[in-house]
Amino acid sequence: MKAAPEAQKRLLDLAELDSVIDRLAHRRRTLPELAEIDEQSKRLARLVTQVIEAETEAGDLAREQTKAENDVDAVRTRADRDQKRLDSGAVTSPRDLAGLQSEIASLQKRQGDLEEVVLEIMERREAADSKVTDLVAQRDEVAATRAAAEDRRDAALTEIDKEAGEVRGRRAAVAGEIPADLLKLYDKLKEQYVVGAAMLHGGRCQGCKVALSIAEMNSIKAAPHDEVLRCEECRRILVRTPESGL
Repeated sequence: MKAAPEAQKRLLDLAELDSVIDRLAHRRRTLPELAEIDEQSKRLARLVTQVIEAETEAGDLAREQTKAENDVDAVRTRADRDQKRLDSGAVTSPRDLAGLQSEIASLQKRQGDLEEVVLEIMERREAADSKVTDLVAQRDEVAATRAAAEDRRDAALTEIDKEAGEVRGRRAAVAGEIPADLLKLYDKLKEQYVVGAAMLHGGRCQGCKVALSIAEMNSIKAAPHDEVLRCEECRRILVRTPESGL
């Protein structure tokens, strides 16, 4: 392939711009905020599940407490009714009086037992409610931390995309100055080797960093200036410049 030396040198400018674009793409993929958002999202998902579980437990205890309190009220109401009956003097039979007093005593004991149950449930419910409050606070804190990281990510991506757009614009201008067949070869090599063209500097290919032999250097010296050369080692386009050492 033939191409004017100046067109070949423009490949180096193109390669530099492509390198900048690749660095920006890498930076875009590896923003620290991305890892932070991922970690905070995992934490948030765990906390959301824990909040639901804690709220379910607290709700169950609230219903359990209501039922226990209703049981206490029912026993108290029955005991109060029996006590009023006893106090009214309507029951005169010794046997009936003894039975009524025994029932009142039994109800009072039952009421005391149920009130102990209510207190125990209240303590468990208080602990459950406290757990919900703590988990909700953690969830909201993690959500806020993730949101802040997302804002930083979005700002960074906007900056990167703006810079990448400017570089692509410059690349398009440079590419427009390069012959189509040479540009096609460069793009093909770039896909294979990331860098499609490299400078020959001081007898060394700057693509693979391999020093050329004397025979290779002599062959390059003898080649026409418009001959498109390839590095024998890495196969990239080898661009000659005044610093090539020829």
